[in-house]
Order: sequence, then C-alpha cells, then structure tokens
Amino acid sequence: MTDTQKTTVRDRVERALASCRPYLQADGGDVELLRVTDDGIVELMFQGTCVVCPMSRMTLRAGLERAILKAAPEVRRVESVSSK
Repeated sequence: MTDTQKTTVRDRVERALASCRPYLQADGGDVELLRVTDDGIVELMFQGTCVVCPMSRMTLRAGLERAILKAAPEVRRVESVSSK
C-alpha cells in the first residue's frame, strides 16, 4: 500500500496547504480548508490580507490548486468560498 492510499484525501490536502502557508503568512494572509466534497471538490476560504488581495485568484490556481492536485490527484477542482 502506498502512502497515497494510506492517507485520506483531506489529510493530503491539509499537507499541501501546510507547504503553501508560509508564503501566504509572510504577506499577512492564510487559507482554511473548509471541506472536501464526495465528488472531489476542495473548498478553501482565504483569510487575512488574502481576502482583499488582487492576486488571490492567481494564488489559488497557480499555487494552492497545483500543490493540492499534486498531493491528491483525485481532486477534481479547487474553489475559494467567502464564508463557511
């Protein structure tokens, strides 16, 4: 059994986010994993300065989504939501 099979999708998404957090936090921002749906959609909520940053869409796609898809290839899509 590989490491990917041993851990849950949520655990792997959390680890991917943890690897990205120092970059977000360096600029006063952060991200919270709200949920991973049964159909493979990851819902994230930006926090701090990321909420108002004009680059947050690029951060979502080029940074967070890329890291998440590498860690959990079964994820279909990553979305940013504005509230829980």
